[in-house]
Amino acid sequence: MKSAILLAFLISAPLFAQTVAPKAPVKPKAPTIPADTQWNDVTTWGVEGRGWADQQRKRWFDRLPAKADGKVTPAVWSLSRDSAGMMVRFKTNAKAIYCRYDLSKANLALSAMPATGVSGLDLYARDEKGRWRWVACPKPASQHIETVLISDLAPGGHEFAAYLPLYNGIEKLEIGVPAGATFEGLAPREKPIVFYGTSITHGANASRPGMVHTAILGRRLDRPVINLGFSGNGRMDAAVGDLINELDPAVIVIDCLPNMGPADVTAKCVPLVKQLRSKHATTPIVLVEDRRYTNSWITPGKAKFHDDNHAALKAAYAQLSKENVANLHYISGDALYGTDAEGANDASHATDLGFMRQADIFEPVLRAALK
Repeated sequence: MKSAILLAFLISAPLFAQTVAPKAPVKPKAPTIPADTQWNDVTTWGVEGRGWADQQRKRWFDRLPAKADGKVTPAVWSLSRDSAGMMVRFKTNAKAIYCRYDLSKANLALSAMPATGVSGLDLYARDEKGRWRWVACPKPASQHIETVLISDLAPGGHEFAAYLPLYNGIEKLEIGVPAGATFEGLAPREKPIVFYGTSITHGANASRPGMVHTAILGRRLDRPVINLGFSGNGRMDAAVGDLINELDPAVIVIDCLPNMGPADVTAKCVPLVKQLRSKHATTPIVLVEDRRYTNSWITPGKAKFHDDNHAALKAAYAQLSKENVANLHYISGDALYGTDAEGANDASHATDLGFMRQADIFEPVLRAALK
């Protein structure tokens, strides 16, 4: 009898399990782009972070003008074709925003940096208090992206800003809104903060283009930004200094030490500052020490390298001050990523946390310089 009861239970158990198994949730349909979408080519009103706008370009979204090819090093020229730091602003009352753009590189991601940061288009909007707040960022899966950035937006007009890819180039970029919506492209603002630096300035390893400290600071200070970060090649080069001298910046930030050693800092820092002063007599110039590797607390060789690099920059700053080079500002590198070793994912390059911490340290110095 017991065997018969057990057999009956085993036979019925799967049927019982089937009757109580929860149904898979029905996924809502992804929003689609209407056929009558109003597409707007951003080159018709311009992007911020694109200096030398009146000069010929080999590609519209290159960071440097065509004449820089052959004057800067080949590596700097190649890296300058990434759209790092560029940002387009617009106003619309649309309920949805679409984008379509073509990337210059098939490599959409890097080993320690996701496709959203390397190749994404990062959308922000101003809230009712005028603060910039994040909205959306697509996940690129091919060199041609055509997607709904955001839908079901709150009614009314809003100001938006979209940051372009950090480690990829743009061939073409359009912003779309539903037919009948208002749309106004906002012209680039003047007097940018110019950042000259390394891969960290370039944006490695941010999860999104808007999470680099240069972009964070642009939002906090409500200022346009030009990003002259060249991965592995920010070395206080005179050729880059010549190009910066053609701009009209509110502040110039020199953050090249991660790509330099003490001897190079000693040889190149003072001449670069004097070169910039020859065309920008009163423009604030900010010198930045290199961040410390987040594992330098347990690797004495790295710690000594940073000590020596910082000492070289301090000596250059002291020399310039002694020679009465005015309006210089200085940022220590000791805590740029924080002091808990949690600000980078490879010891060298910042995570979003590291970038936020950098912005916190840069902000008061830049606010003082802008006064």
